[in-house]
Parts: sequence; C-alpha cells; structure tokens
Amino acid sequence: MAAAPVWSVDPRTGKQREQVAVEATAQEVDATVRAAHAARQALVDRTVRAAFLRSAADELKAAESTLVEVADAETALGPVRLTGELARTCYQLRAFADIVDEGEFLGVVVNHPDDTATPPIPDLRRYKVPLGVVAVYSASNFPFAFSVPGGDTASALAAGCPVVVKAHPDHPALSELVAKVLRRAAARHDIPDGVLGLVHGFEAGVELIGHPLVAAAGFTGSVRGGRALFDAAAARPVPIPFHGELGSLNPVVVTEAAAVERAEAIGAGLAGSMTLGVGQFCVKPGLVLVPAGDAGDGLVKSLTDAVSATDAGVLLDHRMRDNFVAGVAERAALPDVDSPVTPGAGGEHTVSAGFLTVPAARLAAEGAHDLLLEECFGPVTVVARYQDEGEVRGVLSRLPGNLTATVQLSAEEVAGEGAGAALLAEVTPLAGRVLVNGWPTGVAVAAAQQHGGPYPATTSTSTSVGGTAIERWLRPVAYQGVPEALLPVELRDENALGLPRRFNGVLER
Repeated sequence: MAAAPVWSVDPRTGKQREQVAVEATAQEVDATVRAAHAARQALVDRTVRAAFLRSAADELKAAESTLVEVADAETALGPVRLTGELARTCYQLRAFADIVDEGEFLGVVVNHPDDTATPPIPDLRRYKVPLGVVAVYSASNFPFAFSVPGGDTASALAAGCPVVVKAHPDHPALSELVAKVLRRAAARHDIPDGVLGLVHGFEAGVELIGHPLVAAAGFTGSVRGGRALFDAAAARPVPIPFHGELGSLNPVVVTEAAAVERAEAIGAGLAGSMTLGVGQFCVKPGLVLVPAGDAGDGLVKSLTDAVSATDAGVLLDHRMRDNFVAGVAERAALPDVDSPVTPGAGGEHTVSAGFLTVPAARLAAEGAHDLLLEECFGPVTVVARYQDEGEVRGVLSRLPGNLTATVQLSAEEVAGEGAGAALLAEVTPLAGRVLVNGWPTGVAVAAAQQHGGPYPATTSTSTSVGGTAIERWLRPVAYQGVPEALLPVELRDENALGLPRRFNGVLER
C-alpha cells in the first residue's frame, strides 16, 4: 500500500496547496528515533548546546520572511501575529541558552561525609541528567511557539535531549521548513541532523509514543487526543513521563463591585481577549461569571457592542470550523440560554464571534448544561449571570482544572477590602495562573511563568513556558562514595565550571 500523502491546505479556501511529504511508516519512525538517540552525545557539552540554541534563533530570524509567508498560507493567522510569534520563539530559544550557560537547572548538591549526623551521612553528590529522546506533538494554533521550534523542543534541547517532532497536519510545509532551519543551525556546531527528527501522520504519532527509545513526551492539543497518548505512555512496558496540555475553560469572575465601577471597560476587555486570534488561544476566557442586575447588564451591553464590531475570521482548518459551528449551535439550544450576539458560520470559510448567556444556577447543578463547562474552540464565551456569591461558589465547585483563572475586582477589593482575598483563595485551586484585573490571553516567556494546571488542563504539575520547563526532561542522580577522579566534573569539589550549587548546606552562586 502506498504511503498516504501529506498535503498543505489553505484554510481560507479549503484547497490543497502542495504535497509536502508522505506519512511516515513504522520503519521510518524507528529510524528517526534511532537517529535522535544516536545524536545524544553531541549535546553533552553545555557550551555547544547553548551555542546551538542561539544559532537556531539566528537562523529562524534570518528566514523570517519565508517562514511567515508559509505559516500564513497554512494557518491564516496573519503576518503581524505570526511575526510576533516567531520573535517570541527566537527569544525563548535564547533564554534557554542563557539557562544552559548559567547551569542552575542542574541542581548540583554536594554533601561531604558527616559521622556525627543521625544516621551518619556518607559522601553524596546529586545533579540532574537528560532523560533521552523526547517526542513532541505540535499544536495547531501556535505554528512557531508550540510547534517544531516551540517551548517543548527548546526546553528539551536545552536539557540535552534530542527531539522527534510529530508535525501537526495543519502546517506541514512550515514544519518541514523549520526543521531544515534548525538542522542548519545544528550543523554549525557539528551536531548531526538526527538531533531534530520530524514525522508526519496519525499512525506515526502512535508509533512514536510507543517507541522504546523515546524517554518522554510533550503534547499540546485536545483532551481526547492527549488523553489517548497519555494512556499509551503509561501503558508501555516502561512507562514514560507525558507532559500534555489538553484543554482549559479559563474562568473569569467579575465581582458586583467591579461591574459597578467599570462595566464598560471589562466588557470591552473581555471581547478583545475572547476573540483574539479568532478565539483560538488555549487561554481564551471561555466562562465568565457576571452579576445579575444593572451593573451586569452594563457589562453585557459593552461586550455586545464590542463583539458585534468584530469581523468574521478563518479558523485553522475546516474541521475546526465545522466543530465550532456545531458546538455553539448545540449550546445555544439548551434551555434558558440566550445569544445576544450569535456565534457561528460567518461565511463558507469563516466564523463569526459571539457569546451566550445563561443563569448561573443552571451551571451549579449537574445536567445538560454541563456542556457549557466544556471548552469550545473558537471565538465564543459563556456569560453566566449569578444572583449571589453562593451561586458563584456553586459554579466554581463544578469546574475542572484550568490553565488560568481570572478575577475582576474593584479598587477597594484590590486594596484588601471586601471579598477579593476570599475569591482569590476560591479560584487558586482551579488553575496554574491566577490573574487580577487582567486577561489571560498572552503567556509571557519568563522565569516565574506557570503554563499548566490541574487536569485536564495538563497531565503534570510542570510548566511548558518559562525557564523551569527544562525540568520536565531531566532526572536526578546521586553519587555515593564515588572517588573524586570518577565523578562528573559538575560534582567535584573544585567547581571548575563555576556552577551554582549547594555545598555542605551552603548555597553558592
């Protein structure tokens, strides 16, 4: 049987642009993983790793015009958005290079023997080593930042792990181009091409998660697809870590006082956040608790005006468009659900933004309205009108884990008066990132970032954005009673590399 072709498709028309590749066979997946495994030694030297990451950023920047053009043709996200996303991706690569140079991520700890301790402490030296080959499953909605050159790839390479990427079918041509750019950067440092493998096809993704030389995996996508891979990773003869981002509702709670104080601004801000990127952000606010009454009515009017002025947009592919149209129609048909601005089909290839309203009491009790507590990918949000704080608590108690949770507070509540602190305590268990008087769309690449939350937002407690994302691809090893000459250089007393470490209980930098 001939291998299935992989086509690049224009989401603006639904037409095929070009055949990019063919889906990888099991034998090709095996060869790609083995080539990655063989490239491990080329990443041992941290100086080489850091230089490779910086070269990758340089090469991506040099190819910017071509990459953005191809990305736009396959995703319809627009040159402005894509240029910014590529810049973010380059910044992230350079940030990980700095982390590799610094060396704190190794977690070096040295304990000399102490016979006076109870029990006695032998000579112990601990640091972290790379896991091995990492499988990365690309996301559709961020063709740079969460795809071939994205955070999973950058952090894995920084940790010293070769990567095999399962390309997303929504941007296969871009995936091939980016892989070539990254391999060109690798060649500048005598790192073999196998350090960055790329495979296409659903079955290739299944083969990849089961390959015995794959040591860990990163995934960004749907709950259904991510859960299937998570289960497969756990069911292997040797289970492996699976760091998956699966889905998030990203609830927002607007207090009565905040709505009284700035209803118009909150409504406009919500509209901008929920329609950003045609509602295709993983941190899009999908459920907003708004008070009933005049103040809440003013917010809904502001939201109505802003969303009504939003142009129809193109989703990443026609399957997503069909799912969006069907999903909002099913939700809008539920009892007591109104549609002040009706979301749905905007044209043959586009969708129109909108929002639904529902009494919060409907969501506080189990039933058909549970559908409104599930993510709907695209430019739509659900506004739940609550009568009192009890209804807010009732809805929050029924929410699954999320990437973010946001509270909109009044000036007095921000200053510590009123229900602000209690509300923060209420939403903190629900999410990995908690915001006050902001909007969750936009995930900064920063040391303190946490992009991950309770299941099903993610399958682990780690972050996929920010410096600590590197920790996903490392494991600690302790050496006991090993003679100095046999120790890794990072663990020797002299600290010739100048690494940050804890030496006999004292933190050294």
